[in-house]
Amino acid sequence: MSPESIPQIPNERAQQLLKVLIQRFIRDGLPVGSRTLARNSGIELSPATIRNVMSDLEELGLIAAPHTSSGRVPTAQGYRLFVDSLIRFKPPKQSEIDRLKSQLSAQAGNPSALLDSVSKMLSEVTRLAGVVSVPKGQRAVLRQIEFLSLSDNRVLAILVINDREVQNRVLHTEKPHTRDELQRAANYINENYVGHDLEKIRKNLINDLEQTRDSMNQAMLDIISVAQSAMDVAIGPKEELRVSGETKLMNFAEMSDVETLRRLFDAFSKKRFMLEMLDRSIQANGVQVFIGSESGYQILDDCSIVTAPYHLDDDHVGVLGVIGPTRMAYDRVVPLVDITARLLESALNPQN
Repeated sequence: MSPESIPQIPNERAQQLLKVLIQRFIRDGLPVGSRTLARNSGIELSPATIRNVMSDLEELGLIAAPHTSSGRVPTAQGYRLFVDSLIRFKPPKQSEIDRLKSQLSAQAGNPSALLDSVSKMLSEVTRLAGVVSVPKGQRAVLRQIEFLSLSDNRVLAILVINDREVQNRVLHTEKPHTRDELQRAANYINENYVGHDLEKIRKNLINDLEQTRDSMNQAMLDIISVAQSAMDVAIGPKEELRVSGETKLMNFAEMSDVETLRRLFDAFSKKRFMLEMLDRSIQANGVQVFIGSESGYQILDDCSIVTAPYHLDDDHVGVLGVIGPTRMAYDRVVPLVDITARLLESALNPQN
């Protein structure tokens, strides 16, 4: 929704009543009546005057009356004006910041593990669904590989990727391999493929097998086969989006009916559309708040999304954020999303 389309409230009295109504509804989830506003607005107005102001706000499309109550609830337009003009954001508590720092530092040196944990951290600290997208253009470049023999025809592959990330993968081989064979396999990759991305290494290893199968002895074929298996497992399925805490949305009455939850969980499973939505925030300057239909997806018309971009380096940008009902505590959630993005950025770029 563009700022031009948001109605402007004519006076401070109406602004204060709208602010109190939205704050009360966010807290309780119940329609707010004129008597409640009279008690909580801090303004000396009669209930009749307050009803007149509420009528004006309703005509402006900022609040609406549910069929089951004489009270009023905010509309998406009302929330937008509230977030843009009326809210006072609360800095995160130091205990929350310390908790985020502690959990991030526990995964230091492993970008993949960091991204896995951030969506869970966001969900836990906001009590909403947390989402994180992998930085655009991120490549997995091999720096070193080693193999260790395990029992039952298993091999442990240890890969150093992108200078800082260490991945451990267990391979299942067709037959046992000696320590010498595994060392030769590691030497073969380290001598020929260090500095290349994993996808390219895998393709080259496949070509090596096809082109030299007849001229190589079986031992060398086995070595290349082990190396290829390591690349297959290391690359794995490309998980571009992490989502955590979807079930926390069941704690909100307006989202707890079975059909709404079914449609929402189905939307979460379709990660492509989620990525498209988050991509709109990549070039944003700081936190973005999408309220209701502003997301562009009908399934999220009753939701709000708060996002912030983060940088892995100068070229690779990802997005993190939370998804919840429009009745979310924006004053608390927006600063938490912002500080999490900054802390994640620092953890991913310790040299800066």
